[in-house]
Amino acid sequence: MSRPTGTSRRWGRAATVAVTVLCLAYAPIAMTELWPYARPGAPALGEWLLGRSVSPEFVAEAVRDRTGPYVRSLAPLVVHSVLGGLLMLLGPVQLLSAVRRRIRLHRIAGTVFAVTVYVSMAGAALYLLRTPPAEAFSGAAFWIVLATILVGTVGSVTSGVLAALRGFPDLHQRWLLLCYGFLMTAPLLRLEWGVLPSLYPGLDLFDVNRVAIMHLGALVSFGALLASRALDRRATVPGLTGSWCPLPVRVAAHLAGAAGLVGITVAFLAEGTAGRRLLLAYLVPYAVTYAVIAVRAARAGGAWAREEWSLHLTALCLAPAFSALTVPVLERTLGLDRATALVAGVGIGCGMLAYAAVTVVSLRILYARQVIERQQEFADLPTGPATAGVMREGARG
Repeated sequence: MSRPTGTSRRWGRAATVAVTVLCLAYAPIAMTELWPYARPGAPALGEWLLGRSVSPEFVAEAVRDRTGPYVRSLAPLVVHSVLGGLLMLLGPVQLLSAVRRRIRLHRIAGTVFAVTVYVSMAGAALYLLRTPPAEAFSGAAFWIVLATILVGTVGSVTSGVLAALRGFPDLHQRWLLLCYGFLMTAPLLRLEWGVLPSLYPGLDLFDVNRVAIMHLGALVSFGALLASRALDRRATVPGLTGSWCPLPVRVAAHLAGAAGLVGITVAFLAEGTAGRRLLLAYLVPYAVTYAVIAVRAARAGGAWAREEWSLHLTALCLAPAFSALTVPVLERTLGLDRATALVAGVGIGCGMLAYAAVTVVSLRILYARQVIERQQEFADLPTGPATAGVMREGARG
């Protein structure tokens, strides 16, 4: 894995600094967020900042809406939030130690990071298991999105650990970046708590969360993809031949995505003003993400970069179709009303398809390596009449 140069290096440094600052700022907020629920009146930095950026009434409403669901599972939630703050600190350590080749530090911090993810997510899982979706903070759609993020976080960190143990640093890097992207939904959501009320005056926290989940999954997975591509400067991967995204596949994905977008648009427009607000929160980030990935895929200078961009573009195109198909499934299996199922289906679509894209990218790399291993095995075969006879027999068979 070579280091980026030129413009990409400058952008990479700027992004690293921005993520590090956000993580360091959010860590104390996460660690103190649930103190007032355990002991009323206890200081909480997040509430203090939110009260000054929005209003004390907005904070009081948020506390009121969260008190019931949180008190029933306060202990596991405290574990989840405190360790979540620790993960915000460990993330930059992992990234910087990997970039600077501090192998020993990277391995030690990585072990701590993985264990912390599992324990923190166990606390979140207990909360979700103890709380019926309809009774959760911000309702069933938010519960479904949280559960999906939890599964994605645990799955990606597990894949990253297995890749490291098997000696696949490029796959390890991609999975851990995706894992940290899912973790970044927490501080980004808090930022939206402070920003969205100024864009939509009078919007309560329930609706602020619904707007935020329209695009958070797409944004964090897009950020993980940009980081992966910035750190992987290979023109090609040994054993890479052809493409898993030929033109017919790309065309079919675009047609399916267009149909899904039409269905989602019609469904949201039927919900009136609230539906139009949610549709805008989904379409604008989706369009920007699509444009960037499509341009990168078209301008990619190497076969491997073009293949990875194309795989992610195909997954992004399929996300609206996946969401549209998920809506009736959620309605029937969880007994949700149409509007709630629509918000939940759209909220999880881009994140789940990004996870699928990283899975396909991983399989693509593993397949290329298998091709190299088979070529090596063939090259190592002894030559001679007996071997030639065996090969001719195998060819006839």
